[in-house]
Amino acid sequence: MLLLLLFTHEYIAGLIEGSPRLLAALTIFIAVFIQAIPFLIVGVVLSASIATFVSPALLQRVLPRQRHAAVGAAGVAGLALPGCECGSVPVARRLIDQGAPSAVALTFMLSAPAINPVVLVSTAVAFSGHPEMVAARFAGSLGTALVVGWIWLAISKKKWIGRGNGSPVCSSHGGDGSNSRLHGFAAAARHDLVQAGSFLALGAAVAAALRVFVPAAVYEHIAGNLLVGVLVMAVLAVLLALCSEADAFVAASLTMLPLLPRLVFLVVGPAVDVKLVAMQAGAFGHSFAVRFAPLTFLVAIACGSAAGLVFLGATA
Repeated sequence: MLLLLLFTHEYIAGLIEGSPRLLAALTIFIAVFIQAIPFLIVGVVLSASIATFVSPALLQRVLPRQRHAAVGAAGVAGLALPGCECGSVPVARRLIDQGAPSAVALTFMLSAPAINPVVLVSTAVAFSGHPEMVAARFAGSLGTALVVGWIWLAISKKKWIGRGNGSPVCSSHGGDGSNSRLHGFAAAARHDLVQAGSFLALGAAVAAALRVFVPAAVYEHIAGNLLVGVLVMAVLAVLLALCSEADAFVAASLTMLPLLPRLVFLVVGPAVDVKLVAMQAGAFGHSFAVRFAPLTFLVAIACGSAAGLVFLGATA
């Protein structure tokens, strides 16, 4: 492919220069990708480090024994133990295997990728003109994790969570030696970076296409109907499956939409998307996925919308 580009780059450059809309789309794509990639790399390094060197047994030991309080503590623990969506699934699986209540493990699984410092800083940078988006995203994401955890604590049954058929998740299986741990760290970081980078490229391309090729009348209709905008962005978050460390830059590029639908996009994405549903089905079984994914989707929309109304107010 590189050789093909080398021999055809003049022809491609001519096509791009001859199409202002294509040139604008390419500019947006590059801007979104370059702004997001440093945060993506930092997030991958931190996530791989925690997956390799921090045992889930440590988290379980510090959680309260009372289950409702443990759900709350697991939600807040996402601040201290950042992880990507990909890495949080096997951590939740190991917590359950070690005897933690499923609601506690699942709360941490939802919280860690959504409210960790890397995600909050990237959101602040992406929405530098709207600092209230950081508080709104934090509140909406933490609320989603806690509400889903408490609901799952009340309604779940043991038979809903199985072993699955093997999870296509990124995990590090470092052994006792330092070399094996370093190998596990490198493998986890490499897997996360390749996977998350590919989804970031897809998200940046979609954002560029939405900015340039979708008629303005469509956005005028969405802007005039917040309910439609919220539902459209929620579905888009599920389909794009972006990494939480980079999704803020994609959302920030969609300036033609109000802040509230973009906030819902940021709250729904780390909680439920097509990639996560597949991973959860592999780790916990299809019976779990068909119940947990719709619950998380609805709660994330509700919590994101509520946080938007509280923190964004008239700018929503």
